[in-house]
Amino acid sequence: MYSKLLESCVLCGHRCKVNRLKGQLGRCRAGLKPMVASFCLHHGEEPMISGKRGSGTIFFCHCCLKCVYCQNYDISQLACGREVEIEELARMMLNLQDQGAHNINLVSPTHYAPQILEALTLARRQGLKIPAVYNTGAFDSLELLEVLAGKIEIYMPDLKYFDNEKALKYSGAGNYVEIAREGIAEMHRQAGNSGILVRHLVLPNNLADSEKALDYLASLSKEIWVSIMAQYNPQYRAKEFPELSRRLRSDEYQRVVEYAQEIGLHNCYVQDLLSSESFLPDFSREDPFSSSQ
Repeated sequence: MYSKLLESCVLCGHRCKVNRLKGQLGRCRAGLKPMVASFCLHHGEEPMISGKRGSGTIFFCHCCLKCVYCQNYDISQLACGREVEIEELARMMLNLQDQGAHNINLVSPTHYAPQILEALTLARRQGLKIPAVYNTGAFDSLELLEVLAGKIEIYMPDLKYFDNEKALKYSGAGNYVEIAREGIAEMHRQAGNSGILVRHLVLPNNLADSEKALDYLASLSKEIWVSIMAQYNPQYRAKEFPELSRRLRSDEYQRVVEYAQEIGLHNCYVQDLLSSESFLPDFSREDPFSSSQ
């Protein structure tokens, strides 16, 4: 149904224009079939997402970003998972609904979005009624977001940086700020304040330019939901970068939280610094978060 989006792939800000239908690989290295690392109920998301019964998370392998500190690097960069057919992906969604999930939480979906939409359409025909959460690094193209309009109920983008040099150095995306700004604005236009939750991970040494990021979100709406995250933990290649090789200090995090209050952002989730340990997943287990719930 959405094969044209894969003929000359511009799903993300890299705009590789490879023909995924013919097996060509772009920057994300994703093939044609969706690769899934895990699907399970997850109780560690923000309260509006996890609720009481958990969020039905489906973790996809590969990623259009190359974050050197990624806590999910074994699936985002090392692709530890398996390819699935559209029909199986739809069954996963229905299975999670049967388990009581409040929603279907699509984690790192950008590079598989056309296939995910096909699976969602199929699952809805077969009785899926819970909303879909689009859990993205905010490097989605406007062309893709226009296709998602009306098909995704909740957007949950990360706003990782507000400086392109840092985005290039730490995530391999030198145009990240423009893509994320345009994309989050479009998500907000589609879903309104009640249908979007923007996550911002505070990095050591203000490497995420947190105040500028929050200023941008406040310019969209003072009522937008924001999750100010304290769970930074130097994973993957972070030790290669001295400025990223330590955990966040409490004063660094508190300064960002106070700034959000100063500029009038009313709907903010905050975290305890201990979350840097409790939210580390292990994708060798059937439930990657079973030891932290």
